[in-house]
Amino acid sequence: MPQTIFITGASTGLGRAAAVLFASKGWKVFATMRNPEKEADLAANPGITLLKLDVTRPEEISAAAEAALAAGPVDVLFNNAGYGLAGPFEGATDAQLVDQLNTNLLGVMRVTQAFLPAMRERRAGTIITTTSIGGLVTFPFNSVYHATKWGLEGWSESLAFELESFGIRVMTLAPGGIATDFASRSLVMTQHAAYAQDMGKTFAAFSDPERRAGGSTAEQIAQAAWDAVHDESGRVTHVAGADAKANYARRLELGVEAFRAEIRRIFLGR
Repeated sequence: MPQTIFITGASTGLGRAAAVLFASKGWKVFATMRNPEKEADLAANPGITLLKLDVTRPEEISAAAEAALAAGPVDVLFNNAGYGLAGPFEGATDAQLVDQLNTNLLGVMRVTQAFLPAMRERRAGTIITTTSIGGLVTFPFNSVYHATKWGLEGWSESLAFELESFGIRVMTLAPGGIATDFASRSLVMTQHAAYAQDMGKTFAAFSDPERRAGGSTAEQIAQAAWDAVHDESGRVTHVAGADAKANYARRLELGVEAFRAEIRRIFLGR
């Protein structure tokens, strides 16, 4: 019997690439997104079923989970939906703060809760959540995004302890830069004139072609997700992509404060 994976945020980028990859391996895939009617090409893939899901809407979470579980056991839940809020924290509106937390953090928690009873009763299942290298290191002008991704890393590490006795594995996938349309589709900017100079320096550093050269394709990170799902080591955090691995190794090598000094120099010139 083929295994089943439920993926959030599957309309583009990593989520879409993962849906295609797992389906190509013979898995049954539930690919969820806010507007499935626009994704006929993805729906044409054998083994992929599209479901409507906005992770900020509890009623849609319940409906999508029930639809997937009605078809049989879900072996893997891949929490992948999310976006970035960047820019000065002082300029963030309350609505922007709430939406970022609802999507990146609470959305993941609520979707996971919807699948836990079935996984617990079966005493089997894997929960993998896309965090980011931004859940392990920090950069300027990404404070709220970092809050969600560091939160997911801590949540996952703790959750792994309590679900272990039920045969449920918990892990994160922490990629670096991915060559997708994240910047145009999944990036929201805050604004505040007082921070314009430092903002300019930071985003010039982020846009440096040499820095971006270490990024990965969505397909490469999807392969990392496949590898993580099949990893029996018990490791929670799976850092993915050459740039992410280099950044994390550098932080561990230098120590927190020396690494922060290096980031300050590179991104703020001081």
